[in-house]
Amino acid sequence: MSPLHIRWAGPRALLLELDSLDTVLTVHARLQEAPLPGQVDVLAAARTVLAVFDSRASAQAAHAAVAMLDRDAAPVGHIGSEPVRIEVVYDGDDLADVGRLTGLGADGVIAAHTGQLWTAAFGGFAPGFAYLVGEHDALNVPRRSSPRTAVPAGSVALAGNFSAVYPRRSPGGWQLIGRTAARMWDLGREQPALLRPGSTVRYVAVREVVEITEPAGQQDTPAGARASGPALEIITPGPQSLIQDLGRPGYGDLGVSPAGAADAAGARQANRLVGNPPGDAVLETVLGGLSVQARGELTAALTGAPAGAEIRSGGSSRPAPMYAPFPLHDGDSLHLGTPDAGLRTYLAVRGGIDVPPVLGSRSTDLMSGIGPAPLAAGTVLPIGPADQGRVVGQPEPPTLHPALSGGGSGNATVVLRVAPGPRDDWFTPQSLQALTGQDWTVTAESNRIGVRLDTTAGGMPLERSRTEELPSEGVVAGSLQVPPSGLPVLFLADHPVTGGYPVIAVVVPEDLPVAAQLPPGALIRFQAVDPGTMEPLRPGALQQPQPTTPTPATNSL
Repeated sequence: MSPLHIRWAGPRALLLELDSLDTVLTVHARLQEAPLPGQVDVLAAARTVLAVFDSRASAQAAHAAVAMLDRDAAPVGHIGSEPVRIEVVYDGDDLADVGRLTGLGADGVIAAHTGQLWTAAFGGFAPGFAYLVGEHDALNVPRRSSPRTAVPAGSVALAGNFSAVYPRRSPGGWQLIGRTAARMWDLGREQPALLRPGSTVRYVAVREVVEITEPAGQQDTPAGARASGPALEIITPGPQSLIQDLGRPGYGDLGVSPAGAADAAGARQANRLVGNPPGDAVLETVLGGLSVQARGELTAALTGAPAGAEIRSGGSSRPAPMYAPFPLHDGDSLHLGTPDAGLRTYLAVRGGIDVPPVLGSRSTDLMSGIGPAPLAAGTVLPIGPADQGRVVGQPEPPTLHPALSGGGSGNATVVLRVAPGPRDDWFTPQSLQALTGQDWTVTAESNRIGVRLDTTAGGMPLERSRTEELPSEGVVAGSLQVPPSGLPVLFLADHPVTGGYPVIAVVVPEDLPVAAQLPPGALIRFQAVDPGTMEPLRPGALQQPQPTTPTPATNSL
């Protein structure tokens, strides 16, 4: 039986360390074919499989069950599947450089690239981007020392021992050797991604010029002419206003993050107050400034960051309450001020924002670039029919953390609970102590992808005890990834599905709504807890138990 090491990646996820790519593909295929109870997502990477679950109890049960996986069978992706043919014009800007780096010359690079079968190991970086591994390492080349700010869609590239096709125009540091018309990501297909983990690819050299067109990405938000019933018109969107629901989990191996409301507790409360199911789409707006006008008779609610709001009708105005349902009559306009505390305010309307879903969700995903476009002035959003079996709620207390609610001095430290690992053993003992033993401050560079942190006066950045490069592996929301600067990034809803920097700890899911409301300048302190029991760990005991090596078993799932 191939060796398997199990690491916690927060209280609801397990990182399975394996000894080869074939074993990764086998385990990934087994978990896709026969999901464990409560399994939400499974993501293959170079040497790991990340399994994400719906609860701590499901993850604990899976911790024992994964030892029973048959890890020695042939990868399912290699059985009875024809290779995907990708035609390539080999005229990339870096083709000559790759020829020099490998000693093969340009013609030798083309021969090596087309003369072997490539296997999709894992996804990441962008929807449809697949890391392909060949049959030998003749084309193992480093990334460019200076990444390009824009790589055209359809570019065929090499980096390390991987080959890939860029599915859309994006920054990148891979070596470009050619271009293809193959559409790697197409939401119009039943399976949007051309390649999934385990797929095989045969590159074929062609001579004709290939026209590369940008694949479909974010949708235009529906225009007013198509909203024949009740609707909301955006007068001004403020700094940023997006459509969000509870996200689209389950597409990590396609490079698609779950997305969804950054403060899920606030979004759920807004829907509850207007009598919507919890997963209905709402508006998420940052730092106020949003103004909307009602078309038809609507019931609305505001939650999250408390922003002074007023309703204007004709020449009069009246205040709009927070954390309570209120009517918006036909022609009324609602105007939000800057929040008194927190960062994100949620606006729900009875019936929900009824734009077309993408991969089962109406959420805007800023990282993956799918879902509705960010809202702009003049956008008209249709409102769906109300669920008559659900009643409008009563006023509720705010879900905002007390340290952010404005009742204190305004500079209270917010405590976020973290579970150690999965890569806490990559850091020095002093850094493990510093993570939970000092305050951190939120920087202005934070967004829905992640909260960027800095040290406070007298604080120290985190230092690694291991200097080798970490192969990319799956990450979950709440991960505290530590780049070379030593300043952690706390991943939020739109985080990348894989990361190449070690994750020292993971903020527990229950505290992510708090993290999503942290404004620039906020102070936070991390408290280590046991991922299995959620009980606080003693000071200085951040490190999780050593990775589990299960006893070999003959059973299979």
